Amino acid sequence: MSRVLVVEDEAAIAELISLNLRHTGYEVSVAPDAHSAQQEVDRVLPDLVILDWMLPGQSGLALAKRWRSEARTREMPIIMLTARSDEPDKIAGLDAGADDYLTKPFSTNELMARIRAVLRRKAPEALDSAVEVGGLRLDPATRRVSRGERDVKVGPTEFKLLHFFMTHPERVHSRAQLLDRVWGDHVFIEERTVDVHVKRLREALSPVQCAQMIETVRGAGYRLTQQVSATA
Repeated sequence: MSRVLVVEDEAAIAELISLNLRHTGYEVSVAPDAHSAQQEVDRVLPDLVILDWMLPGQSGLALAKRWRSEARTREMPIIMLTARSDEPDKIAGLDAGADDYLTKPFSTNELMARIRAVLRRKAPEALDSAVEVGGLRLDPATRRVSRGERDVKVGPTEFKLLHFFMTHPERVHSRAQLLDRVWGDHVFIEERTVDVHVKRLREALSPVQCAQMIETVRGAGYRLTQQVSATA
């Protein structure tokens, strides 16, 4: 489930967006001003931000520039949703770091489509499309993991961990990175917790001869390789 932060000071618009997002299955938080938005981002890094330009205090434009200047939020997807519809404003918003720019009044169907498009470009792991690596298939929509005709029983945390690995194959991820992306940013648990869940994931994948897909890279972390046993 993707986390979306709606930064909007007009309560009716914020509620309209939130209702549509929740109905589609997103987890939503709302911030009415830049200060509250920064607090939300500091608490948990969202998968996407819908950002109004004209906010009490600091503007959304300044907030977007700030997020783009910081390593932690540099890649965070941002859609600006604002009444400022002149071409110079659109250019300024996109130059500030927005991934997309939509003007008010807006169609909720178009907004949802733009959200899906930005997430496809920025965070494919957040979508509900099935992914397959080395014959191992994971379907977020049905919460099913399988290889061939055999189902793999995994716990909810192991499912999220495997999903992340499978959408980022062959890349090495440190324990800290996995905590950020799988458990959520600013979740205060020890890095050794990652080792426990990797062990459980390997045990779950063992019956379909896929345990060896999760490799330990000494001194660096873990990665998922596309090589699997030919005897499976």
